[in-house]
Amino acid sequence: MWWARLLNNISGVLTPAQTVPTVTGGTLYTSGGYNYRVFTGNGTLGVSGGTLTADILVIAGGGGGGCDIGGAGGAGGLYGFSAQSLTAGNYSVTIGGGGSGATSAGIRGNNGVNSSFGSLTPASVGGGGGGGYNSGNDGFSGGSGGGGGHNSTSGGAGTSGQGYAGGRGNSAGSSGGGGGAAAIGTNATSTSAGNGGSGSNSYSSWATATSTGVSGYYAGGGGGAKYNGSTGGAGGAGGGGAGGIYGGTPQNGTAGTTNTGSGGGG
Repeated sequence: MWWARLLNNISGVLTPAQTVPTVTGGTLYTSGGYNYRVFTGNGTLGVSGGTLTADILVIAGGGGGGCDIGGAGGAGGLYGFSAQSLTAGNYSVTIGGGGSGATSAGIRGNNGVNSSFGSLTPASVGGGGGGGYNSGNDGFSGGSGGGGGHNSTSGGAGTSGQGYAGGRGNSAGSSGGGGGAAAIGTNATSTSAGNGGSGSNSYSSWATATSTGVSGYYAGGGGGAKYNGSTGGAGGAGGGGAGGIYGGTPQNGTAGTTNTGSGGGG
């Protein structure tokens, strides 16, 4: 997902030397004297008739959960750019999709896909897929890292400035939570699966203005899975998917909330 808060495309008195650029692309929202352009799929932001100053938020796709007491998916990387000067032209917006969850025994989930705006760097990195239950099948690294699966596999690392690491799995039959944009995924214990790391509420005013996010948060990590338990780990604030249950009364983990960059449950 991608947002631009257009700082100088607002109502007000202009001096003769100033012009208001024309902006196209995405879905337009107006709130509090700002215009917002939201992209939830690939597209182009067009600027003409002047230079645009914009704050830009880029979120990558969240990672998918692992299978059979597999670790949770990490959130997609969340990265903001302040007061960017965009001269007249067309700017390519690339929106990364979420990674699919694993469907075969012991296999790790897939990483989410990177998102980017024009030539701005860094791109936001897709969330890490959750680990498998076998030793060595650790959670993948990503924007935020995937949680480790059963048999004490490790969580994946997050990307500096974009997200946090996933939690570690436990050999007693529970997996780690995926990392979120604002916090690590918690480690599993012998009695409970790890919870997903919290997403970020640094852009809560944007979420309100555009009716996006979950209660003002974006990019929460998924919850880990539990063996023969009554519940899996909780997803992190911002839309992280809940963890599932393996054995007993099986229950699949749930996907992260669409268009939030959140990870899926193990």
